[in-house]
Amino acid sequence: MASIVSLESFPRRQPATVAAIDWTRLAVPEARRLRELGFDEGVSVEVLHRATLGAGPIACRIGRMTVALRRAVAASIRVAPLAG
Repeated sequence: MASIVSLESFPRRQPATVAAIDWTRLAVPEARRLRELGFDEGVSVEVLHRATLGAGPIACRIGRMTVALRRAVAASIRVAPLAG
């Protein structure tokens, strides 16, 4: 079985699938935003870029959109690599 890790620590430019989201770690507005952007279990996602500073945001692709996520939000999203 593929290893499941947080989106925050997932390698760049590798496709993944959202395995789980820990909604309890998110504030209500953050959870609402993720749902509005289409984040849910089974959705494909890819980390595109990380800010050079360790605490900066993470840019990722979900569907055809590119979105920036705070690291704390990305840490609540668990992903599994897509078999390729």
